Amino acid sequence: MCVRAVSVLHHSLCHVAQRRLVRWTSCPCFWSPQGGGGKRNGRSKKWKEMLKLPHISQCEELRRTIDRDFTSLCEKQPIGRLLFRQYCDTRPELKRCIDFMDAVAMYQLAPDEKRRDCGLNVLDTYFNNGSAAHLPDIPQDVIARCRESLEQSPCKELFNDCTKIVRDYLSGAPFSSYQESMYFSRFLQWKWLERQPVTKNTFRHYRVLGKGGFGEVCACQVRATGKMYACKKLEKKRVKKRKGEAMALNEKRILEKVNSSFVVSTTFFLIQPFPELHLCCVHARAAGCYKLN
Repeated sequence: MCVRAVSVLHHSLCHVAQRRLVRWTSCPCFWSPQGGGGKRNGRSKKWKEMLKLPHISQCEELRRTIDRDFTSLCEKQPIGRLLFRQYCDTRPELKRCIDFMDAVAMYQLAPDEKRRDCGLNVLDTYFNNGSAAHLPDIPQDVIARCRESLEQSPCKELFNDCTKIVRDYLSGAPFSSYQESMYFSRFLQWKWLERQPVTKNTFRHYRVLGKGGFGEVCACQVRATGKMYACKKLEKKRVKKRKGEAMALNEKRILEKVNSSFVVSTTFFLIQPFPELHLCCVHARAAGCYKLN
């Protein structure tokens, strides 16, 4: 009876601890920024100095050497994507193209039962001659195929031909004029700042969120911005003992290249002098940072 009672008590305590852990991790204060509140929102006292943009003359070398690829500069890189969209907002014909791309993205994410209505809304908004957001550059035969396919089977790839035409248009003359604008100069300033060394002092490290086979995961915060991340610390001895070096490097390479709303992607990659290695990845609630000690 004593053994049975101890077993029941142990099970009850584990259940209570698990419920408390769920409450703690779901509580906003568990993820709340530390290190100062008020107007700074967890940022360091020197955050303005950390994020000070250089004079544009310091970016001339970067202007000459940067790869002028539309997909990389205006779609994959968050700052470049934002600045290109701000440039397009200054010209109504370009803003319609951006709005159309956003509408197609929403159509692709719509549930199956709502996708047909969402597709009809896109067709009526951007392919109707009487609409203010009409896109005149899309051939009528392409629009006809989209309407026919929408009635038969509203698949996610329905507007692929249309989006390709719009992207080809944006990557031509509009992209060239964007590179001569102040928005591209501001992008170069951010790229210059982005290329400055990132050290362990870039982050504050907080409470442990969980543990795994190679290390533990803790919350961390960027001093300059106050943004929260999840830092996965991989212990070097464990990785070597279990021969997990290839797995860790493959994970790093994959997360660097992935670009999806549903998959964790790399935010920072920090290499310190022996024996530390940092790999930071964006998470749904916070960002993620991997660190190899």
